[in-house]
Amino acid sequence: MSGRNVVAPDDLAAALRALLVASSEPTPTVQEEAAAVAAVVSRNSPAAATAWADAFDSRPARFDDAVQAGKQFTAAPTPTLLRLVAKDAEAATRYARALAELAIAAASLGELTISAIATATVLGNVQLLASGTHIPSPGLFAAPAPDRPTFDAPGNPLSAAGATAPEGPAATPVPPPKTLEELLAELDELVGLDLVKTDIRHQTQVLRIQGLRVAAGLKVPDMTRHLVFVGNPGTGKTTVARLVAGIYRAIGVLAKGHLVECDRSELVAGYLGQTALKTSEVIASAIGGALFIDEAYALAHDEFGGEAIDTLVKEMEDHREELVVIVAGYPGPMHEFITSNPGLESRFRLTLTFDDYSDDQLVEIFCRLAGATDFVPTSDTVARLREILAATPRGEGFGNGRFVRTMFESAVVRQAWRLRDVTAPDVEQLRALLPADLTDATPDPTKLVAPTET
Repeated sequence: MSGRNVVAPDDLAAALRALLVASSEPTPTVQEEAAAVAAVVSRNSPAAATAWADAFDSRPARFDDAVQAGKQFTAAPTPTLLRLVAKDAEAATRYARALAELAIAAASLGELTISAIATATVLGNVQLLASGTHIPSPGLFAAPAPDRPTFDAPGNPLSAAGATAPEGPAATPVPPPKTLEELLAELDELVGLDLVKTDIRHQTQVLRIQGLRVAAGLKVPDMTRHLVFVGNPGTGKTTVARLVAGIYRAIGVLAKGHLVECDRSELVAGYLGQTALKTSEVIASAIGGALFIDEAYALAHDEFGGEAIDTLVKEMEDHREELVVIVAGYPGPMHEFITSNPGLESRFRLTLTFDDYSDDQLVEIFCRLAGATDFVPTSDTVARLREILAATPRGEGFGNGRFVRTMFESAVVRQAWRLRDVTAPDVEQLRALLPADLTDATPDPTKLVAPTET
């Protein structure tokens, strides 16, 4: 489905002005966050890059960089919001609401699509939740999947690592870190990934015993703690990386156990010499935890990436007891990446392979996503989902878990549109996902509003 320019550009401009008013941060900082939010919301919409460039007085060539910068905001609060949460709860609430409004307005960039609507809703809910704003139950996406945020150890996924919690009587208690048993149980609960689960358990036991040997004054062999994850998109690599960070903390390998996610764009600068500084800053934020570099093979393509690799190798040696690095990507390119640098090859000796999900596993993931947010797909809906999966080509571009998550998010939007004329839907109607919710339908953009507090 698509609808061309259904929301006036003035709405986005008004949302940007409201965002600037809601924050005392420097205008360029807020505008940069707004541009990143708008880009990630509209990233799959036709003609969005040109519309985005017009709206933010930029160039279409900068659209992809803005998308990469905004991806983390679909699962974690923006830096400005984090600062406001730490010092002014009311200002944080105003800013989060303004971000949610801007995300909804940005869905109109280019052509309105269900993907843009779903992303805007998820991003807005994440920012509102991070500010402590109540979202009417049932929340649309109470536990969104992360893209490239910085996470604390498992147990507090919406809090950025290193962020200062608000002080005072209203401060939310930080939950205790999860135990090794709890983290391994979460690992076992993941759909599929049997070989990965076995490898993680073996690595955990080896490192646990190694720590006990050190404590007993015994000699230990030099065991690598860094990991290579290979597999197609949407196969659970980021989720497992987060669990690994927590597991390593639980057995004493890491002090904090948080996960910092990045890719080439976060490590490489525009000039030689600056890349080393940029890479070092990202690595510094991961000390005490794990650094997850997605599509790491992209660093091996030029001298700028080479500078990032050299810096990474040096920092891994300098912080060998304080840092774990996990690199991820497609199998072939990742093999070439690891073997391209002797320093990398000597530090990454364990590769975990994430196989594509079967149709049965993808159906299970869809049903779990639905059940977690009080939706129930009918048997006919599940049958229709299987038909769609069977007809979908599989290759490196297939999204696996992301594919069915997008289908679920779109189904929720379509269900809401399907019930538009039902004044008082009952609980069964509110929960049911029907086969029609898996097919294209055009929502009314005038009825799309950011979540508000009740």
